[in-house]
Amino acid sequence: MDISTLIILIVIFLALAFDFINGFHDTANAIATSVSTRALKPRTAIMLAACMNFLGAIMFTGVAKTIGGSVADPAKLDNGLEILVATLLSAIIWNLVTWWFGIPSSSSHALIGSLAGAVYVGAGSDKLNWSGFITIIEGLVLSPIIAFVVGYIIMMLLKWIFARRSPHTVNKGFRSMQILTAAIQSFTHGTNDAQKAMGIITFALVTAKFQDNMEVPLWVKLSAATAMALGTSVGGWKIIKTMGTKIFKIEPINGFAADLTGATVIFGATLLHLPVSTTHAITSAILGVGSAKRFSAVKWGVAGRIVVAWVITIPIVAVLAGVLYKLLFGLV
Repeated sequence: MDISTLIILIVIFLALAFDFINGFHDTANAIATSVSTRALKPRTAIMLAACMNFLGAIMFTGVAKTIGGSVADPAKLDNGLEILVATLLSAIIWNLVTWWFGIPSSSSHALIGSLAGAVYVGAGSDKLNWSGFITIIEGLVLSPIIAFVVGYIIMMLLKWIFARRSPHTVNKGFRSMQILTAAIQSFTHGTNDAQKAMGIITFALVTAKFQDNMEVPLWVKLSAATAMALGTSVGGWKIIKTMGTKIFKIEPINGFAADLTGATVIFGATLLHLPVSTTHAITSAILGVGSAKRFSAVKWGVAGRIVVAWVITIPIVAVLAGVLYKLLFGLV
């Protein structure tokens, strides 16, 4: 086995490991509200999320093509496989650190920032597609703002529509509806997040000259979808606790509004082939819904800690990926 074949196998393994970790790291995105309101039992919610994640992952590839070709052109990188090893190690390390501390950081930010940092250090700034990178960053920044606004509007509409109904009756009805929105949100999560590992693997295949375009092979779709579904089935209980209970006290009508908002924003981005942070979209939706319920009900200190994690992720992982590249391949 030659060295390039060995490295591409390592890249594929790390990409699937990233997808697996992404699954349990981001499980909370889809099911935190339904678990916290007891619309679904935790294990049932996780299995539902795993199945819907898998379905969403195998049905779309637009985001994978964006990830694989917008930050850098894999066909023009002589050391593309080494760059991907540093990228994936950096993103995995950051995901595990933030999972350990229960911080709902963005796997998307971690991957995009790591890829940019590794390309910059490993190939030079001229190999980094700045316009494509900035377009992705714009989508990552705008999506939580849109989610906050949409969540606020949807919750205000629901408050107005059901103002004369008893809270008990309203919440009983929306507790059942949350099963549907949890399934939809899990599906949209798969349509966007699972595509990122697919894009990295396809990037590697083009770099290694196994194919000459960014079309995602069927085996890549199935393996990435399976890895994410398996990761989702493990669950991420620390982040579920943060998302479902520490931002504000969520009732079924709030959970429904947040889930619907998150799913809408994520799927809209998928249709535009834009990778977005499902964590950011759903957390911002919860913040928007909580603000509509009562501004003082939101625990803004916890929200601030989450925002700090959002802001620092890209620069930290970019530096980490660059350092890892130098340590692993700088002297080769």
